[in-house]
Amino acid sequence: MVFALVITLLLAALSGLVMRPAAQHLRSLQDGLQAEATLVAAGSGCFLGGCEVRFEAEGRTVVADLPVGSGHGDDEAGDRLTVRYREDDPQVVAAQDDVGGGGAAVGAVVFGAGAVFFLLILVWSTFHLRRLRRG
Repeated sequence: MVFALVITLLLAALSGLVMRPAAQHLRSLQDGLQAEATLVAAGSGCFLGGCEVRFEAEGRTVVADLPVGSGHGDDEAGDRLTVRYREDDPQVVAAQDDVGGGGAAVGAVVFGAGAVFFLLILVWSTFHLRRLRRG
């Protein structure tokens, strides 16, 4: 039962405290300025915020991290992509493909569903154990 409780809390925290805000952040950049960028650092860590892009913004070169929820894990350093960034802060950037919330929104739903599943297991096992004690 403790295992199910820990997993429930972990999945709920991932969904509500990490993935949902990440999806909202990505959506907030839908109206941002657009630029062509080059991936500087890429790989499987992109979904966790481990990718960097380089692009020109207002006449200067900017190197910025793609946020959590980015879907460019299969891309390689040197690949080109379109990004959106905040006019007042070019360091706040997201890939054009991700500004709909994409992977982060899916992650929030999957982790939330997992939390509900383990919560149901926890409730079922609690009732089942109480029934065995009485029986």
